[in-house]
Amino acid sequence: MTTTPAEGVGFRSKRGPVLIALMLSTGLVAIDATVVATAVPSIVRDIGGFTSFPWLFSAYLLAQAVSVPVYAKLSDVIGRKPIMLVGIGLFLVGSILCGVAWSMPVLIAFRVVQGLGAGAVQPMAITIAGDIYTLAERAKVQGYLASVWAVSSVVGPTLGGVFAALGIWRGIFLINIPLCLVAGWMLVRSFHENIEHVKHRVDYLGAGLLTLSLTLLILGALEGGQAWAWNSAISGAVFAGGAILFAAFLLVERKAAEPVLPPWVVSRRLLATTAMIAFGVGAVMLGLTSYVPTFLVGALSTSPILAGLALAALTIGWPISASQSGRLYLRIGFRNTAMIGITVTVIGTAVLALTASSPNIAMVAGSCFIVGLGLGLVATPTLIAAQTSVEWNERGVVTGTNLFARSIGSAIGVAVFGAIANAVYAGTPHGDTDPQTIVAASAAVFLAVMICAVLTVVAVIGMPATKPVKQVHAAARG
Repeated sequence: MTTTPAEGVGFRSKRGPVLIALMLSTGLVAIDATVVATAVPSIVRDIGGFTSFPWLFSAYLLAQAVSVPVYAKLSDVIGRKPIMLVGIGLFLVGSILCGVAWSMPVLIAFRVVQGLGAGAVQPMAITIAGDIYTLAERAKVQGYLASVWAVSSVVGPTLGGVFAALGIWRGIFLINIPLCLVAGWMLVRSFHENIEHVKHRVDYLGAGLLTLSLTLLILGALEGGQAWAWNSAISGAVFAGGAILFAAFLLVERKAAEPVLPPWVVSRRLLATTAMIAFGVGAVMLGLTSYVPTFLVGALSTSPILAGLALAALTIGWPISASQSGRLYLRIGFRNTAMIGITVTVIGTAVLALTASSPNIAMVAGSCFIVGLGLGLVATPTLIAAQTSVEWNERGVVTGTNLFARSIGSAIGVAVFGAIANAVYAGTPHGDTDPQTIVAASAAVFLAVMICAVLTVVAVIGMPATKPVKQVHAAARG
């Protein structure tokens, strides 16, 4: 391990090509998160499968979420670069296959391949940034990466709408080909690691049990109340199977020489509380992402593009505050910075919940912007606090665990908020076609999102009060 001094942050710095490669790689995942939704009607018209199309998102999310811990552990063993390149390669192959899919079941299967690629790309991008940039620089770098999501929140729906209007929905997948090739080439050319090669014992059994258990648990959370009733036999079987496999995984990890998810990840107070915070961030994000567009379109007959732009205010506010959070946490500490952020988040969600009964697109966009500002001051400092507390050979697992917790929060949040909305729809004769019912359901969801933000305050309070040292150099390999 070598230590390198700060060299500046930006595209023209020595590490600029690596930063561009990380942003391109992140862009693959970010654009894919929004581009598919707007093209669904066109996809269904072409290959059918209307009743199955929600699996386009569920299968992708499942594959991404369950693979993160495995990739994270492997990156601490063999390095970040190989795992990142594997992720880009899988995403490339999945995109090509999706572009030639001939039926909905086949397209769903190929989306799994894409999801397995995304499970490596997103955490590795953040981990590599944590490796090569100093503590003082990381907030600004996270701002660069977060800005990719802001741009993608506008570019994704627009591209999807254009491709759908032209009747060439396959282009939303094939456009990933040049992006993958450029990102992979820049990473190979610019990012170099010096890994100490020692013999490792890969925990294949633990990885398999973790993947199977999380697949069942997340599947139950995503599809409960949708594909089957919560109190149905299949729902009970899915959750019971997931719980049994997860219990078996915990037993295996206690005896494994190099566990895929070490017990210390949840036993250390800082790591446990930052994971809980990430869980809350994921739930708040998905709650707004899933229901703000439906709320505006259903209640105000707003165009989908305009509704998407209102939601984009959320991902515009995030990178603004994330890039500036370093100035705060270097002065007042990680916990105090996160506390300011979660307070702003609670205020934004409260405004949205209180004004939902009188729909107004400007108010919704403003509330989303406030929430984005708050989340940027929560997610970035807590993730960097977790990364800073460990050495290089543990940073991959820590980063992966944090992002995994965010994914689990998103999955469970979708399930809970969906159940709340469906309960409101079921109580009215017109269901989800009546604007007033849509307003009532959305207001209930926004209230639940606010409660989730309030509960996240508890996790922030539980963080150890640590203040980073300003002069900390990046631990870079090579």
